[in-house]
Amino acid sequence: MARRPLPRILSSGSAQIARSREIARTAADSATDVLHPLITVSRGLRKLAASARAKWAATPKERRGPTLLLVAACVLVVALMPYGPLLALVTLMAAAAWRGRERPVVKTGPDDAEIARLKGLYEALVPYFSVADDPAPLFAHGGDWSGAFTEYAFDEDGRPTRLKIAYPPYFTDGEPAARARIEQLLHAKSGRGREYRFDWDEEGNRLDMSVLPALPTTIAAQRFVTVPGETVLGFTDADAVQRTVPVVAADGTEDAPAVIWRTGPRSTEPHLLVVGQPGSGTTSLLRSIALQALPHGDVLVVEGGGTGEYACLTGRDGVLAVECGLSGALASLEWAAHETERRLIAANRARQEGRPAPEDTRRPLWILLDRPGVLGDLAAADGRPDPQELLQVPLRHGRAAQVTVVVAEQFDSADTLSEAVRSHTRARIVLGPAAPDQIAAVLGTEPHTTPTPQVPAGRGYARLGGGPVLRLQVPATPDPYDDATSDAHRQAVLALLPERRAETTMAIETITVKSPEPAPRPEPAPAPRAEPDPGPAPLHAPVPAEG
Repeated sequence: MARRPLPRILSSGSAQIARSREIARTAADSATDVLHPLITVSRGLRKLAASARAKWAATPKERRGPTLLLVAACVLVVALMPYGPLLALVTLMAAAAWRGRERPVVKTGPDDAEIARLKGLYEALVPYFSVADDPAPLFAHGGDWSGAFTEYAFDEDGRPTRLKIAYPPYFTDGEPAARARIEQLLHAKSGRGREYRFDWDEEGNRLDMSVLPALPTTIAAQRFVTVPGETVLGFTDADAVQRTVPVVAADGTEDAPAVIWRTGPRSTEPHLLVVGQPGSGTTSLLRSIALQALPHGDVLVVEGGGTGEYACLTGRDGVLAVECGLSGALASLEWAAHETERRLIAANRARQEGRPAPEDTRRPLWILLDRPGVLGDLAAADGRPDPQELLQVPLRHGRAAQVTVVVAEQFDSADTLSEAVRSHTRARIVLGPAAPDQIAAVLGTEPHTTPTPQVPAGRGYARLGGGPVLRLQVPATPDPYDDATSDAHRQAVLALLPERRAETTMAIETITVKSPEPAPRPEPAPAPRAEPDPGPAPLHAPVPAEG
């Protein structure tokens, strides 16, 4: 049976109704815009009338007569004044418009979604912050969360950004394992993908959790305002350090909180160890250190990876050598050991004769060793000594001889680091994503923040000696010869490179001519004692104290 079409009025009725509703809605919006001043004044007059009525009701009966007489006198005076009624009307309308204006709604407490999230956090913490024998538990299933959460704040997505928790005194907040369980729980329940900081007040039984903003990645390599002997390792939170340096970022010039590493004879952390994942920015950090050291000292680079990441430094003024092969690395490090001994002998002779140390012993010498584990494997296969064994003299006596050693290695080869490197590198840096136990193995303690699984290159943690663990963002210092480097970063690095030397001799030959082997010693020179090392633990491997 054929289906008959609907009448025209029924088929087009819904479209006409929708069109009529749209026209009515547009007319209502236009009328509201036109009549908005009148609506505001009417609302204000209503509020003024209600306020006058409330004041009249609150006035005692014995004072109502004098009040009416005073009001009548004021009205009479205004009526007899020139333009008095007009001014009174304008004043009344202005007061009504002010009282009738729409004020923003001030949020005085959490909404339903935020209350539900706080209740969920409260219930999740009950098994950790309660015991069966507590007569008045602060945390109990179905209890009041407002007594445990004294302060809280949320972001636009309804996730907590700050939470201050009061916990019972019997909680074992002095045990790292107990604190780690609470931090892991709050991290999971508050939202992953963000970095949280936990401040434990053991004396007041308070835990303050806050979300940290991401460190800026717009600061590139540049000439930082520092004195000789100071190196900018990167930038951190504003409340973590007391010093800022002016920098040029993508948004303009600003003062950024910097992590300053001090080297030299009076330094307590004369050597640096950098550990990270592949592509985390360890090589970029060593390049940044080399560019900051070249204006005041000499740099010797030994690259175990053999990828040519330091080719831009080859042949530059102040760069003694850039070695990528095993033979060149062994020769350069052997010369560095002899140079350290020569400086110690020369300085000791000058002190015994009452003269200042020679100028060539006061110029800083930087030894940058990247991926020594690879060179160690090649040396073992070839039956030659490990290059790290040649670092014992520069590491042990480098502070007195103005020699600084910087070693960079990856996590998968961290176990190949020698005992000398582990025990004498008291300044430590971890770059890239890493588990808390990996960070603690390098820095000697866990950070007060929760590491995120995905971080940009150059992001990590730093600890200088026995100081606190600081978040770190290394200034962008990529290889200028890499095609993937942006033009702005390439020009920034090239502008910091010294001029090329005129001679084209091999670097190790230049070193040999420049510093011949030390002369026979007329008398033994006492070597400086190694001070006790209270800094970070050497990667879970105990090292006997040296004297």
